[in-house]
Amino acid sequence: MAQYDLLIKGGTVVVPKQGEVRYDIGVKDGKFAALVDDISPTQASKTIDAKGKLVFPGAVDAHYHFGLHRPLREDVASESEAGAATGATTIVSYFRTGRNNLNKTGPYRTIFPEVLELSKNASLTDYSYHLGIITKEQIDEIPMLVEEFGVAGFKFWLFYKIFDVRATGAIGRDYLMSSEPHDLGHLYVVMRKVAEMNEKYKQYGTIRMNVHCEEPELIRVLLEEAKRSGLKRLRAFSASRPGLCEKLAIFEVATLAQDVGCPLLLCHLSSEEAIEAAMTVSQLYPQLDIKMEVTPHHLGLTVDTVAAGVWGKINPPIREADDVDALWEAVKSGYIDTVGSDHGAHVKGEQAASVDSDVWSAPLGLGGSPLYPLLLTEGHLKRGIPLTRIAELATLNSAKCHSLYPKKGSIMVGADADLAIIDLDKKQPVSTEVLKGESDFTAFDGMELKGWPVYTIVRGEVVFENGEIVGKPGHGQYIKRPVGLHYSS
Repeated sequence: MAQYDLLIKGGTVVVPKQGEVRYDIGVKDGKFAALVDDISPTQASKTIDAKGKLVFPGAVDAHYHFGLHRPLREDVASESEAGAATGATTIVSYFRTGRNNLNKTGPYRTIFPEVLELSKNASLTDYSYHLGIITKEQIDEIPMLVEEFGVAGFKFWLFYKIFDVRATGAIGRDYLMSSEPHDLGHLYVVMRKVAEMNEKYKQYGTIRMNVHCEEPELIRVLLEEAKRSGLKRLRAFSASRPGLCEKLAIFEVATLAQDVGCPLLLCHLSSEEAIEAAMTVSQLYPQLDIKMEVTPHHLGLTVDTVAAGVWGKINPPIREADDVDALWEAVKSGYIDTVGSDHGAHVKGEQAASVDSDVWSAPLGLGGSPLYPLLLTEGHLKRGIPLTRIAELATLNSAKCHSLYPKKGSIMVGADADLAIIDLDKKQPVSTEVLKGESDFTAFDGMELKGWPVYTIVRGEVVFENGEIVGKPGHGQYIKRPVGLHYSS
């Protein structure tokens, strides 16, 4: 009987915080079982020759949107394939009550089990959920969500105070299907409860508040000015919610978090002003656990380079080249903690002709994000960022930030055997065919990137191989967080 189920032989293993090392990897029962100089292929049931390749931990993409624009179950199936195609082995998706998603409101005790049932046996990758807390009733459910359902991330969107997801007009209360205020007061009370739960379970991991920082009252004014300005397409949309909106919101959110001691993730920072504000509040409140996230589209695209035109509309907007440079400088300097794709599958369908030149009526959200290839091309090959830093951004830091470590996020004996084997010399243009999933456009279309996965492995099972999905939907498992609370060592 073979000692190992799978052997990864001859590759250069990129270990976060350690470096690039040369050893063979033996996998047994879905976990890393041996990391040694040499393992004979006779000791394994299956061997992958990784000579000349980079062996990374599987990416932990903790900013995803299952079911935002399409039925949840089919979206979990198709978009987990999209994640696997660019090296993700664990996906953490956002879910909230209200329009989009399941178009329901009410307590999570009844709604979240439905989410889990729809997700069950559908995902190719392992997965988890962050939940948006929309109502007072849901605030009271936070302890139950942590202790019973394994939710360790809670979300707040500042701009929902006034706008729907497209920010084309005032929403009243209809969009969130709630008559309750969605404002800083609501956020403050949510933060108190999250901080309470974090204090209770901090020995197991972090219970964290994830915040979309854009100040809606500024957007209200600047949106109308942008429509009158003569600016076109994505540059007009960026002007309607500039970096100033992020900057002000970051100071508001950090002030509240500091008051109650709530761990904080500043999501998808997009501008130079946002980065400067995030660094400032980190210095103002050094005792507060503040993490910073960026996305591949904010790192890789500008308002002049988005292949999808007005279909490249996303909140916060894609910005100017100077903002991209500022984000990369923050990555190089170590300020940025994680990279998440903010992936949400989109299909143009019958809307295409009516919105192709009108940014204000265009739907919002981007599908198709080349996570590892973008980081390796623009970060490592173009800007000289070390491979270990790339691995930290995509894997270890994200796993720690979102309480998935040590089950996920690195390569060590006993951890889940999640890997992305990458050919740094493989160069190809981005396309929807390459990225998989159901999106029929990508903002990166035609961009030539190097560093594509040739194998993606989830708990010892090859799910993606040489450009093709080879795993079966349902291989992925729901992961409760913090993993230290919900899983024995």
